[in-house]
Amino acid sequence: MNNNYKLEIPYIAGLFDADGNVQYKQYMKKRGKDKKAYPTWDIRLEISMTDQNVIELVHETLEVGSVRKKPPGKGQLGTKMQWRWRCGFRDALHVCKLFWPYAIVKLHKIEKIIDHYEPNIQDLDDNVVDLATERQIRE
Repeated sequence: MNNNYKLEIPYIAGLFDADGNVQYKQYMKKRGKDKKAYPTWDIRLEISMTDQNVIELVHETLEVGSVRKKPPGKGQLGTKMQWRWRCGFRDALHVCKLFWPYAIVKLHKIEKIIDHYEPNIQDLDDNVVDLATERQIRE
């Protein structure tokens, strides 16, 4: 696209809150010659939609992740081509920290990713979190 136009982070965060997906789970994966299973984390964020321009602007603005086509499934009539922006692991952490002040629906999942990479940001006396202090720390 490359038109030097960038979206605002609050807009993308709202778009992600509505149409995005957070993957944060641990599973056992077989590796090596002995095929022994080891705990493996799957951490990623994605947004899928039929508007290619918006997905490309998200990618250009965030400067992380990748954009791919997601063809309609077989046997689905009237389905359009979808475009998917996706990022994972440390890039997902970076994006979560950008989205955190604006997230509502996916706030809990975003916080799980942030806490996975940056645990113990605040000393939690009596399990009370001071949101003002937390915002200052995370910004």
